[in-house]
Amino acid sequence: MKKSIAPVALIAGVLALASSPRAAVRLLIPSQDPGPPFYASIDRPPGGQIFQDGVWAAIPFLRDPDCVEPDSNLIVAFDLRAFGCSLSVNGFAIYKNGPPPIDPVPVYALLRGNGAVPIWFVRWSELQAAIADDVLYIEDLRSLPSLVIGSASFFEFVNQIGVLRPQGPGNGKIEIASSGALNDGRDFQFSVREMGVDQVSTLRHVRIEFR
Repeated sequence: MKKSIAPVALIAGVLALASSPRAAVRLLIPSQDPGPPFYASIDRPPGGQIFQDGVWAAIPFLRDPDCVEPDSNLIVAFDLRAFGCSLSVNGFAIYKNGPPPIDPVPVYALLRGNGAVPIWFVRWSELQAAIADDVLYIEDLRSLPSLVIGSASFFEFVNQIGVLRPQGPGNGKIEIASSGALNDGRDFQFSVREMGVDQVSTLRHVRIEFR
């Protein structure tokens, strides 16, 4: 039987790796990196953001919606169970010093659609009512009367996470550009630019258009 490493020695080793100078590391998603630890790009304000233009809200699913655990609260930033679901995107992540456990998150990630990225659109007023208790389950979304499901044939997602940047935690940036078809036959375009300023997520640009 192998002897286990003493906790103190293990922690010391991780700290030594983290403190040593390293070149940035670029990993391919999903072959070298499992991708984001969440199902959809939606997070509660003020640290996160729900992409909405005052009338409609857009929820891009970076993983298969049919795989979402029923008890997963979608407006909580992370759910490690999401790693068990297939990605609807591919791309790469850049780590400042190295992947976990060296760096907890990348400083930059670029994701492109695999060809059919699910984006769910609901009336903002309905979504506000649904999250009034600070919980949003996948079945809550499915039950909203205004739900329209889109499939993005073009999808690009850029995430510049602030944790290891000079600006610090809560001061990153997300940019999304997408277009595709809705399940009712119409086309859609959705784009957004979100920036963290003083640890408050701020929408700088939102476009949700159905045609």
